Amino acid sequence: MGEFTEIWAYLSRGPLVWLTATLAAYAVGDAVSAWSGRHAVANPVAIAVMLVAAALAVTGTRYETYFEGAQFVHFLLGPATVALAVPLAAAWPRVRRVALPMAAALVAGSVTAMVSALAIAAVLGVDDALLRALAP
Repeated sequence: MGEFTEIWAYLSRGPLVWLTATLAAYAVGDAVSAWSGRHAVANPVAIAVMLVAAALAVTGTRYETYFEGAQFVHFLLGPATVALAVPLAAAWPRVRRVALPMAAALVAGSVTAMVSALAIAAVLGVDDALLRALAP
């Protein structure tokens, strides 16, 4: 067991282990999603987040250390988001027709996300002063 601990101590200092862990976690999440027939509950990103969080907790790795290795994925999210403009532009006439329901869904989703984040923080015992400072 001591040899594994030494190897892990060496690998965990390098950034590639966390990039690899992130990509592997997403691959597992995507496989689970495909196995479930792409059911909404089996979201590959959510599964990957849970797997990475579990790995960080089990190994005692701080988020800052993790992010040093996974920042390449973070860097690529910007261009990926911009690339969504191409299909959005192609579907622009349809987007304009459904703009009102889409805006209502965005508002409802945003409010739900804010309220649920504050409720979860309150349940987990976050300081009341901080919750009041963050409340809408």
